[in-house]
Amino acid sequence: MTVRKIRGGDLDLVEYEFRTFSPGEVVYTLGFERLPHVLKPGTGTVMVRAPARIHLTVLDMNRFAPDHPGGGGVGFAIQCYCTAEVSCTEEKIEIDYGRAPLIRNFVEVFRRAVGYTGGFSIRARDHQRQHVGLGSTSTVMIAVATAMNVALGAPLTNTQLRKLIGHNYVEETADGHIAFGFETGVGPAVSTHGGMAIMGDELSLVFHHPFAEGKFVHILIPPTDISSAGTKEFDLLMNKARTLDYRDRELKAYLLLMDLIPALEDNDLKRIGDIIWEIEFRGSKRAEVEHHSYRIYHYMSMLREAGLEFVGMSSVGPSIAVVTEKNHAEMENLLRPLGLTIAFTTAVDNTGMIITTGP
Repeated sequence: MTVRKIRGGDLDLVEYEFRTFSPGEVVYTLGFERLPHVLKPGTGTVMVRAPARIHLTVLDMNRFAPDHPGGGGVGFAIQCYCTAEVSCTEEKIEIDYGRAPLIRNFVEVFRRAVGYTGGFSIRARDHQRQHVGLGSTSTVMIAVATAMNVALGAPLTNTQLRKLIGHNYVEETADGHIAFGFETGVGPAVSTHGGMAIMGDELSLVFHHPFAEGKFVHILIPPTDISSAGTKEFDLLMNKARTLDYRDRELKAYLLLMDLIPALEDNDLKRIGDIIWEIEFRGSKRAEVEHHSYRIYHYMSMLREAGLEFVGMSSVGPSIAVVTEKNHAEMENLLRPLGLTIAFTTAVDNTGMIITTGP
């Protein structure tokens, strides 16, 4: 097992055992197995389409770790989708997905949590943009979890599913095992409800609201050779980011509560963009941006100076989300002299998951 060091301050240095395990070996059911569940396995196929997310910031990195979800945060759903198709079987578990260990682990979590002894046939597809800050893992997980839940007659609520995912959130390792990852609950919340969501600690949904209806979302992925996954992500989030959040977490909480929520209710995109731009330089978000070198700040600053209303880096990057009234052609003309290109253009998803059933 890999041992990583966590430094939260001059007198705060501990070692964390970065353990790996096989799917289904370490399961947290959160006591849900003791609740009365009425299971009604259906005979058809449940299909779920879930929007991906832009994760704008964690509120306090000192409140989460790879096996301790939380930390709060803010993000929004975009029209870039992951899908899941699930049907019940007598006992066999069949998984059609390139990252099968992730699904297999959560299947076991879910079965134990609701007391289901049967099987599932699962087909999942993600948006094929992994480890660039668009939440492929969390989006696939909430799609599969919701499809399994609906296939059994919905024994768990959306909140229970989000917490079950959060406490069992894992990523793959190079040797085919899995390890606990970082999870704030932002991804599953916005994938479920759409729009923008603000999360508190312990995966609690504080506020969600439609965002930037009718505007364009342009995703830019600047060139970088710096990893945002695995032990690189651990070292970033558990060291410099923690120290910076000790200093700025109260300010970030104030900005979200006193400025961002009213701006969302007023549908004021420019004001929302100004608040997010301020947060880009505060606390753990500063550590995430600087992880990719100061070039990311340079790129984002050029975009702001060009008059774009909303510019923010997603998660640990390097994807930059631009929300604006300018369409794809207008953005291309604006970006050409800046040396940047659009990875893809989409929009905010204010609907959330769409669930359908078939034969």
